[in-house]
Amino acid sequence: MKAIILAAGYATRLYPLTLHKSKALLPINKKPIIDYIIEKMNHVDGLDEIYVVTNDRFYTQFLDWTKTINSRIPIVILNDGTTDDSNKRGAIGDITFVIEEKQIQDELMVVAGDNFFTYSLKEYVDFFHEKNRDCVCVKKWGDESTLSQFGIALLDERDMVLDIEEKPEKPKSNNVVFAAYLYKKETVPLFAEYLAEGNKPDAPGNFPAWLYRRKEVYAYTFIGECYDIGTPESYREVCSIFEDQV
Repeated sequence: MKAIILAAGYATRLYPLTLHKSKALLPINKKPIIDYIIEKMNHVDGLDEIYVVTNDRFYTQFLDWTKTINSRIPIVILNDGTTDDSNKRGAIGDITFVIEEKQIQDELMVVAGDNFFTYSLKEYVDFFHEKNRDCVCVKKWGDESTLSQFGIALLDERDMVLDIEEKPEKPKSNNVVFAAYLYKKETVPLFAEYLAEGNKPDAPGNFPAWLYRRKEVYAYTFIGECYDIGTPESYREVCSIFEDQV
């Protein structure tokens, strides 16, 4: 299995915090967000390479970061060649870029570099192998008033995805989809097909929303927390909650 950490966005909503620093390198309890992701990836059996895809603005920062991170799994930093928000590839564009650049033909884990989470990637991968299908991860959300801010998955009794909708006005369930995905090796070439059809290259959740109509996709319901850090307020909140706890 290979892993891609998405860290090529410019996080303009977090300015000025991310004007000169990647969101994935922002610290929580004195440690960059991406460090926590790497630590959890290091518990996954069979994961043998991690690709961090970033942009031209932050490329050297990530090269410097690799000198500080302790990982049993080799980490490769890739520059997607973009320079600002106007010419970015989008998350699916970046996934496809890495697949083609590294000729990936293995099972694939994709994780957003700005997600801070406490659940186990190892248990998620165990579920993936048990189902032997492509997987998304979800959390049952208690606050119904905020469901329309997320991607929502409708599942059957076997945890198979029946529907995924991004930020629906009328959510069909309380299963919120977070940006950690597991794909079978035969699914990996479909990223190029998705883009060739002219589909949106931005949000990574758009791909499984397209994929479930073509093949079975399952959802792993995790226990724990996951925060998509999108604003200075949400960043300060997470820092406050987890100060001296992680």
